[in-house]
Amino acid sequence: MNASPAPKTSTVRTSTHDVAQIAHDAYLYAFPMVENYLTLYQWVFDTGGSQYKGPPNAVHNEARVFTPNDTGIVTPNSDTPYSFLCMDLRAEPLVVTLPPIENERYYSIQLIDLYTHNVDYIGTRRDGNAGGSFLIAGPDWNGDVPDGIKRVVRMPTSIAFALYRTQLIDDDIAAVKRIQAGYKAVPLSKYIGSAAPVAAPAIDWPPISRETMQSGFWRYVNFLLQFAVPLPWEAAERDRFATIGIAAGAPWPPPGMPDDLLRVIDAAGHKAHEEISDALMQVTSSTGLFGTPDEMRGKELQGCIGAMGGLFGNSDAEALYPSYLVDGEGRPLDTSKYDYRLTFPADGLPPVDAFWSVTMYDGTTRFLVHNPLRRYLINSSMLPDLQKDDAGRIVIYMQKDSPGKKLEANWLPAPDGPMAAVMRLYLPKPSVLNGTWKAPLIETIPRR
Repeated sequence: MNASPAPKTSTVRTSTHDVAQIAHDAYLYAFPMVENYLTLYQWVFDTGGSQYKGPPNAVHNEARVFTPNDTGIVTPNSDTPYSFLCMDLRAEPLVVTLPPIENERYYSIQLIDLYTHNVDYIGTRRDGNAGGSFLIAGPDWNGDVPDGIKRVVRMPTSIAFALYRTQLIDDDIAAVKRIQAGYKAVPLSKYIGSAAPVAAPAIDWPPISRETMQSGFWRYVNFLLQFAVPLPWEAAERDRFATIGIAAGAPWPPPGMPDDLLRVIDAAGHKAHEEISDALMQVTSSTGLFGTPDEMRGKELQGCIGAMGGLFGNSDAEALYPSYLVDGEGRPLDTSKYDYRLTFPADGLPPVDAFWSVTMYDGTTRFLVHNPLRRYLINSSMLPDLQKDDAGRIVIYMQKDSPGKKLEANWLPAPDGPMAAVMRLYLPKPSVLNGTWKAPLIETIPRR
């Protein structure tokens, strides 16, 4: 059943221009939330699906890196085995625990609200590697913090997500498994040994797919808004959306709304989607695309670009993502027509405190690329095996065919068609954050 009763709404009937503008703005506001739900549904609620990880309020570990068979999220990394925790915070908070780990390894919990804001982090950058227990509370909780809690993080939405990353060093998957075994999440009542509160009402999670996401967009929006109270500065905007039937728990389409206005709303949504897609093609870095609710205030389009191009991307201080979608002349990258090279000067490797990588994706689906080497990235742990040229430079060959046995260690296999690539800089140094260090550009190499 629904989480709350449907509110009263009214519809604008005087100006199709007003309706179109409101729908356009509502689409940009809600797109990241619906994209988020598309992934959460596959990972958490579609129990019979191929991407299912497990139920809410429990940590689910993947003791492996992602491959092209992982299609529940766009542009996944293949550096850090993931762990997943979908948090239903309606009844009570959760207490999450990290084990202590060695100083040279990176781990983190990225705490993401339903809007896809990075509310906070737990782990190496924020807390060090000593581990500990942390309380994660929803927007309505006002209880006492028990002993033994290092920090409290309050999520602005009652449904939220925690994405764990554990660095894989030299293929030591056994060490990753030991660390993941120490990731715990329990309800607050269990942590303190008290009686559990009354359970929150059951939720009928509506099925969603990439195909239905657009056709059923507004229905998904009204469903999801039930779990996302307006942020302090959003009340007026949410009231404005409600004038055309876009409101928490409201039915869609709104009763009595004329067909011509429904067509206007749908058209405005399609136009906004194209706007996001076009803007994504101009992006060269993740700067400004991910952040806290305060940092993303007034940046609806940027939030949409981040959700479309790299859902659950990190905030800049945690990781920065130079991205490659077009060549130096603005042409979409296409390895059915060209080969590409990415060159690091001898003294120009990415300055990071954790690690860096360059990952290849299909330019259309933004999933990892099947290839004979089963190699989906080149990263800093591979440096001892990478070939250097006479000037000490490292050249990464981005092409569908091998550059030859001698250079194959530097080959990042590409699709036979549109391609995209993402550089990941974990715990970037100040020279990255202030723009002093620039990511190298991709060089287009015409085939002979």
